[in-house]
Amino acid sequence: MSIEDYIRDIQDFPKMGVVFKDITPLLANHLAIERCLELLLEKVGDEKIDKVVGIESRGFFFGMLLAQKLNAGFVPIRKPGKLPYETHKEPYLLEYGMDVLEMHEDAIKKGERILIHDDVLATGGTARAACNLVKKCGGEIVQCNFIMQIDFLCGNEKLKSYDVASVLNY
Repeated sequence: MSIEDYIRDIQDFPKMGVVFKDITPLLANHLAIERCLELLLEKVGDEKIDKVVGIESRGFFFGMLLAQKLNAGFVPIRKPGKLPYETHKEPYLLEYGMDVLEMHEDAIKKGERILIHDDVLATGGTARAACNLVKKCGGEIVQCNFIMQIDFLCGNEKLKSYDVASVLNY
């Protein structure tokens, strides 16, 4: 089974000229979910993982599944104002401005081995902000793990000091 068959291209979303890679067809098929999870786990290999960090919101879907399979905890990284406890904040650049990600201050203990997961690596700003949040807590990033990577956007350039793995490359 090719999970690429379950990724739908949406032209001009969220704006003109962008081809959005939609994973909702993948999420609607239990066999595609199972296969994608297997492929993501293969990328992790035998690494010991203490926590999986999922980036809002599409990183939550497989992030929780990865955490369960890896016998690890799960940590959500969210947009501002969504987490109820004290947070670390990390700004990052968007194409036309700035945004912020947040993570609970006590979510990761110093020295814990962390897998960061999101659905797509595009420009790398969000993933880099997530890495910075994990480092603020003293976590050791084992891998930045994605369903897909959009190669021409060079997001992996912002993650040079980390192991970056994706199931699909476009």
